[in-house]
Amino acid sequence: MTDTDTDTHTDTDTHTDTHTHTDTHTDTDTHTDTAILDLGPQTRIVARLVAGVRDEQLGDATPCPAYAVRNLLGHLTGLTVAFRDAARKDLGPTTDTPPDTAVPDIAPGWREELPRVLDELAEAWRDPAAWTGTTRAGGVDLPGEVAAAVAIDELVVHGWDLARATGQEYVPDPPALRACHAFVLEVAEDPTGGGGIFGPVVPVSPDAPLLDRVIGLSGRDPGWTRAGA
Repeated sequence: MTDTDTDTHTDTDTHTDTHTHTDTHTDTDTHTDTAILDLGPQTRIVARLVAGVRDEQLGDATPCPAYAVRNLLGHLTGLTVAFRDAARKDLGPTTDTPPDTAVPDIAPGWREELPRVLDELAEAWRDPAAWTGTTRAGGVDLPGEVAAAVAIDELVVHGWDLARATGQEYVPDPPALRACHAFVLEVAEDPTGGGGIFGPVVPVSPDAPLLDRVIGLSGRDPGWTRAGA
């Protein structure tokens, strides 16, 4: 069993206590061991998943109860732009707006826009200056390295959401997965927090694949499957 062995699952009842927005537990006391990491491999994986979405799947359910596939794609677009601008310290409407202000949706041209902004996100975080100082995302001021950790978490977990909702294979970038695990574990163990970053932690065997453990710590059921799968 490896950290990227993601296909050993059992069907279980859908967990409905997940949320679909960037966690607000990103105060400046949060510690992260995330070293400067190239987000490019993970953004390319997400872009491939986006390319694999069929038009007829846009209304399908996702592991995020409030989101259909189209809403998840809209959320991915918005968070990608927000964390790109957070890396650039280009603060304004894209970084100041809380993610739960409205249910997101795709816009015309989303198939071209989302891969493009994913590339821009990865490029922005290749600048070491992005990981230093203070920035803002979702209306929350936070250290650059914490913003990076949240961005990685969003890419890994929402990549899983999109893959599960559309029936695609998903093996996240191993360094991104390990960084995501360190982050969600720290959030889940913080006594001042509310548990998982997206909802209450779902218990998962400590022997489960690392991705399953990340998904459980984030507040999702690793056994979630789409209807008819």
